[in-house]
Amino acid sequence: MVTDILCQIHYCKGQKLKDPGKVTSGFTRTLQHHEMIFVCEGNGHIVIGENRYSIKKGMLFYIPSGVQQTIEPRAQNPEHYMTVHFSGSRMVLDPDGKWKCGENIQTLHQPSAQKITDYTSLEELFEKLLDTWNDKGPSYEFIAGTLLRQLLIWVTQNNIKQSRNHAISLKIDQIIEYMRRNINSKVTLEELSGIAGLSKFYLSRAFKEATGYPIITYFNKMKIDKAKELLVEGNKKVKEVSFELGYTNEFYFSRIFKRIEGLSPSEFYSKNVYEF
Repeated sequence: MVTDILCQIHYCKGQKLKDPGKVTSGFTRTLQHHEMIFVCEGNGHIVIGENRYSIKKGMLFYIPSGVQQTIEPRAQNPEHYMTVHFSGSRMVLDPDGKWKCGENIQTLHQPSAQKITDYTSLEELFEKLLDTWNDKGPSYEFIAGTLLRQLLIWVTQNNIKQSRNHAISLKIDQIIEYMRRNINSKVTLEELSGIAGLSKFYLSRAFKEATGYPIITYFNKMKIDKAKELLVEGNKKVKEVSFELGYTNEFYFSRIFKRIEGLSPSEFYSKNVYEF
């Protein structure tokens, strides 16, 4: 856990957006401490261990102790970045009930590279950390260490959030694929929630946030898209299309079609088949 880590900052450096950028020459090095880099602006590539990543705005890089890194910037393009170099040790509780420093931490459970979508809070924390370190005010080391812990906690919480969002996104894709394969049938919210392993309320909210539509509305839109194809390309009657897509009532199908398309199935057919 990040909360039980005692951090010692070695140094901070970098250029914020309000400062003039500079073109960084390439280098290869292996540090015996941790480094975290936040990119405000810039391009090029960075190699961490055996993996090569693009340097882009909003990227956060983490290089553990003892891992080789190579910076490959693009010439003539100034970069703005902020970086913190630090070591960490685990805090442990001894038999007397007192906290003490344990072994040094060789690597944190952080990805080597990640794109931060909403990085405003992270950027502000980095700026405060950089300002505190550079100003060298009273107790700057303690304050900077506290800011670093806040930064690491923010990154950890963001990773958890992104992982959760990715898992939900996969479930939404699973639901859409299920609806696609069952386009000719009727599905219920209860059935879909069972497939996703989510409550009906949570699935409904997550699905609408992801697609902009309620689940059943989205399914009906998929059916109507297929209906348009069958009407024009299949040369089928409205009643035939209705039953083929799982609607037991032709008039209900026509109402759904008109609600989504703004015209009835017959009007759509006439407009797209006879009008050139």
